Amino acid sequence: MLKMSQVETIKELQAKGLGPVAIAERLNITRKMVSKYMAADGFQEIPKEQKETQPSKLDPFKPLIQQWLEEDRKNRYKQRHTAMRIHKRLMAECEGYDASYPIVQRYVKSLREYRYQEGTLELDWQPGEAQVDFGEADFYDAAGEKRMYKYLCVSFPYSNAGYVQLFGGETAECVAHGLQDIFHRIDGVPTRLIFDNASGVGRRVSENVRIAEVFLRFKAHYGFQLTFCNPYAGHEKGNVENKVGYMRRNLFVPLPTVTDVQAFNRELLERCETDWQREHYKKGAPIDLLFEDDKRVFLYLPKTPFGACRYTRVKTDGYGKFLVDGKHFYSSAPEWAGRELVVRIGAHTVEPLAPSGDPISIHIRMFGKQRTDSVDVRTTLSRLLQSPGAWRNSLIRKALPDRLREEMDGLDRAELREALRTMQDLSSRYDFDTALQAMEQASQLGRLTSANSVVLAARLSTFEPEETSSVNLGVYDELLLTTGGSVE
Repeated sequence: MLKMSQVETIKELQAKGLGPVAIAERLNITRKMVSKYMAADGFQEIPKEQKETQPSKLDPFKPLIQQWLEEDRKNRYKQRHTAMRIHKRLMAECEGYDASYPIVQRYVKSLREYRYQEGTLELDWQPGEAQVDFGEADFYDAAGEKRMYKYLCVSFPYSNAGYVQLFGGETAECVAHGLQDIFHRIDGVPTRLIFDNASGVGRRVSENVRIAEVFLRFKAHYGFQLTFCNPYAGHEKGNVENKVGYMRRNLFVPLPTVTDVQAFNRELLERCETDWQREHYKKGAPIDLLFEDDKRVFLYLPKTPFGACRYTRVKTDGYGKFLVDGKHFYSSAPEWAGRELVVRIGAHTVEPLAPSGDPISIHIRMFGKQRTDSVDVRTTLSRLLQSPGAWRNSLIRKALPDRLREEMDGLDRAELREALRTMQDLSSRYDFDTALQAMEQASQLGRLTSANSVVLAARLSTFEPEETSSVNLGVYDELLLTTGGSVE
C-alpha cells in the first residue's frame, strides 16, 4: 500500500496528462499499482474493523494481577513485581494456571502503559469531603539515630486544607487514631472519606470491598461515607497525593527529632493550621477562609470518642512474653507465664490486660519486619523480691541510673529486698520513673532509705520546679544598719 503522499503525486501527474508507464518510471513503482490509483476516485479514510476480543487463559487471574500491582505502589521500586515474578507466583500459588509468560508480559505492559497514558478527568470536590493517604519520611530519634516513620495525610480538596499525623505503620488502628484526633481538632466529621485502594483500612477488588473490622466499627461510630479509589486511578485523590509531598517538604525538612510521637503529633496539628494562611492555588482566597465552608457541612461529633484499638487473645511463653504482628515480642509479667491473656493493641501502645481489665504492662508498639523484644522492667519487681539473688542479672538493674545502681549493688540481701520493696511501692503509688528519681536523690543525699525515698517521691509528684528570680538582700542589710543590728 502506498503512502498518501505518493497517491497524491500519482493523481497530480495524472492530471498533467502522464500515463501509467511514465508515472511508474518516475516514481519507481509498478505500473499495475499506478493504474490502480489512477482509476480510484475516492480517498476518504475508512476505519478499520474492530477485531473481536478472544478469551484469554489469563482472564481468571487478571484481578489478582491488578491487586498485586496496586500493592506495589506502596513498595520500593526495586521490590515491585516484574512480569516474570508475577508469572512464577501464579504458577506456584494458583491452581489451574497454565498461561505462558509472553501472555503475562503483554498484559502487565498494557496495564502500565494504560496507567501513564490515560487521560485525567478533573473532578469537582464539594465542601466537607476529605482524601486520605500515607507518606513516609525519615526522622531522628532521641539517640540521634535516623528512623523512618509513616505519616497519615488528610486533605480537604475544596479548601486545600490538610493535616498530618505520625505513626509507626499503616494499620487500621493508626488510621482510626489519627482521624479521630483530627476530627476532634476540627470539631466535626467529614461527610465522605476517599482512600487509596492499597490503604490499611481495606481494599476493593473488582466490585467487592473488604474493610478491616476495627475501621468498620470506627466508620459506624462517626457516620461518614467511605469510598475507595479505582485501581490505577491516582487522579481520583490527586489532591492528597500532592499534599503528601508538600507536607514532607515543608514540615519535615530539615529532619526533625522525635522523642515523643504523640506530643509531636499535637504540635503538627498546630503547624498544619498555620499553613492555611496562604491563598488557594486556584480560587484566590485564603485556605482558612475556604475551610469554613468545609466546616459548615461537617457531621456532628458523637458524644463519646471511639476506642481506636483492637483486642486479641495470646498465649505467653515461659517468661511471660507474647507475640504480636508476627515479629514483635512483648512482656506481661513472670506470674503470667504460660497463660492466655487478652491484649489491647492501639496505634502507639500494646497492653496485656489482667482479668480485671487493668493493664499488666504498657509497651510502645513496634512496627517493621525485624524481630523486636520489648520488656517492661516494672513487671519483674514482684518476682525479683522473691529472688533478690537474681539482682545482678536482672533487667531492672540495667535500667537504673548509674549512681542508684552502684548504691544498690553495695547493699546486703536484706537491705536490697527492702530497697526493691520501696521501688515497687512507689511505682504503684506514683510511677516507675518517679520512683527511680526519688531513690536516686535519696542516694545522692547519702542515705537510701525507704523514709527518704517516700518523702522525695511525694515532693516530686506534687511540686513542679519553678524558676525563681534573684532576690536583692541589700534592703535587709540597710535595715540592720539603721536598727543597730536587731530587727523586731
